[in-house]
Amino acid sequence: MKAPYDLHHDAWGRLVLIDAEGEQFAGIELVRVYPITDPDHWIAICDPQGHELSCIEDPQTLPPRVRQVLDEHLAEREFLPVIRRIVRVSADVDPCEWHVETDRGRTRFLVNSEEDVRRLGANRTVAVDSHGIRYLIPDTHALDATSRRILDRYL
Repeated sequence: MKAPYDLHHDAWGRLVLIDAEGEQFAGIELVRVYPITDPDHWIAICDPQGHELSCIEDPQTLPPRVRQVLDEHLAEREFLPVIRRIVRVSADVDPCEWHVETDRGRTRFLVNSEEDVRRLGANRTVAVDSHGIRYLIPDTHALDATSRRILDRYL
């Protein structure tokens, strides 16, 4: 695949890549390949399953509007509050509002569907809110019983 032609958000807030041939890929993820040693270069573009579609060697070469979307998406992706406790979830229907305590304080956010709560391994979980912000639960076993019971409905 050639370098991206366009990046934008669709009506559901998903990031969409339109490549040089005009093919659209919805729900893509942008990931810094070398986030510590070379954060200003090498951004991988991955499909929703995590397979790399393309790689941007130097984001500075992108058109300003595309670069802005890329920068905003990476800033959201790299903001990762840690959930310490799930206080309550508004309902058993989607979307639902989660009330949580994080390492940054209490907050609430909307989760659009069960698919937005995913395991990242045996005990790690991530919840993605309606704006694409990820909330990490590094160890589900460390949660209190109420939080685990609520979370079990989604996993």
